[in-house]
Amino acid sequence: MLKDQVVFITGASSGIGALCAQMLIEEGAIPILAARSRDKLDQIGASLQGRHELLTLDVTDSEQVQTAVDAMLHKYGRIDILLNNAGYGKFAAMTDMSVQEFDEMMDVNYMGIVRCTKAVLPHMLERGKGQIVNVASMAGKIGTAKSASYTATKHAVLGFSNALRQELRKTGITVTTINPGPIDTPFFDRADPSGNYVNNVRWLMLTPQNVAGHMIRAMKKRKEEVNLPRLASAGIWLYQLFPRLADRLSHGVMNQK
Repeated sequence: MLKDQVVFITGASSGIGALCAQMLIEEGAIPILAARSRDKLDQIGASLQGRHELLTLDVTDSEQVQTAVDAMLHKYGRIDILLNNAGYGKFAAMTDMSVQEFDEMMDVNYMGIVRCTKAVLPHMLERGKGQIVNVASMAGKIGTAKSASYTATKHAVLGFSNALRQELRKTGITVTTINPGPIDTPFFDRADPSGNYVNNVRWLMLTPQNVAGHMIRAMKKRKEEVNLPRLASAGIWLYQLFPRLADRLSHGVMNQK
């Protein structure tokens, strides 16, 4: 089902982005790996066996994004799937983060998705088909201490995705959100340099292979939402029904940073 599909992946130089690229090649797709670090991209590219592209791209630069998308459309004639995976986090108390840090994280995690979607969407609308996969987070649904900035960015991603999904009904374009809990990836090198949070939640951390596998299945089946781990769906349902009660009950478990 993914054979010969052209898949544009941001944040593809490590973690689940790089793993998705490998799995897509195994499915016969053509991943376009985009990220800021050329060195990391080259390292990943050297390990890939199959058709792929490597693009140096900063998702905070609208001109770079449009130029990259136009180049791939010119070469392949289409982009079948856009995987908006670029993002980062930093866990710190509100009083310990500057307004500039809030702004920079929103620019990458949320506005990066807006820029890439704006660049690709007109082409998908013209073809009458496509899929936009946005990597959000359980953090976007349930807030925890010391993650106000990160949670806000992922909440914005979810709101954007849900609204866009409604806007694109009956156009042939699927909007998918992937909402994982903590994943054992280099994400935490920056988000949690002390390692304290990772040590506290290691028992529930997801493997990147597991998450990437679910993302590939979501592309195949054109799912609209994937919550990981699956048990978390029940927790989200409870939180939505009884937010204040859920806050009080989950405080000790959720706030491990």
